[in-house]
Amino acid sequence: MNTLKFKPEGWNNEITELNSKNIENYRNTKEVLQGLVKECDKDYNLHIQFENGLTGIMPRQEIEAINIDENGLPKTNLCTGKVHKFVQFKIKDTQDSDHVIVSRKEVQKEALEWVKNDLKEGEKITGIVKSIKPYGAFIEIGGGVVGLAHIEDLSIARIKSPFERLNIGQKVKIVVKSIDRESGKVVLSYKETLGTWEENAKMFTPGIKAKGIVRETEKNKNGIFVELTPNLVGMAEYEEGLNYGQTVDVYIKKIDNERKKIKLLIV
Repeated sequence: MNTLKFKPEGWNNEITELNSKNIENYRNTKEVLQGLVKECDKDYNLHIQFENGLTGIMPRQEIEAINIDENGLPKTNLCTGKVHKFVQFKIKDTQDSDHVIVSRKEVQKEALEWVKNDLKEGEKITGIVKSIKPYGAFIEIGGGVVGLAHIEDLSIARIKSPFERLNIGQKVKIVVKSIDRESGKVVLSYKETLGTWEENAKMFTPGIKAKGIVRETEKNKNGIFVELTPNLVGMAEYEEGLNYGQTVDVYIKKIDNERKKIKLLIV
């Protein structure tokens, strides 16, 4: 993430190599490390595998700093949901030569401070899509902090589902739309990263044929909106029998750069 100090969990799918010589150094420097969760025990503590066979234990109270209950503990499903996934953490303590106590909560606390104090609106960052709902996509932007990109901020062309733009686990460039400094809530936008109208229009020339996706048909039958790229939509003359999401061949009749309009003919 360029100059940012946090990365989404599982960013590189790499396990930090730990040994008896560097554990204390990592503990003292409070560096953010990463490991793969192998088990959630009956007390909802996480067991993390390190590259050289050492085991990291993340007590339940050290798993979350954001989604916690009235007792300060993460819900049990948040603990079990981490199994077989990469998590970031800091070294908290060393029990013995084979076990290390680690904390994800400390990483989240630091990430929240970054959001509240350093992250800027309009900044372009990188994240990983964690979940998708009908109204938008939740994207982790670093240190376990997740922002929401509403469906209307995913595309210039109107879409019916965020799955038409994003997939869970996908690494994406996103723009920070707004930040609630008090709560740490972040609203994101994806469509600004897909190029401007002018940049996308340069890929097409009047007189050529191209493929597009039917996005919307006007009720008064004035025309059909066809998506040429995720951030570029043209209008074709109305035709019966076309459905939303259908791929069609179009002929580029005219590109009006001044009015930012493209006229198409379905062929």
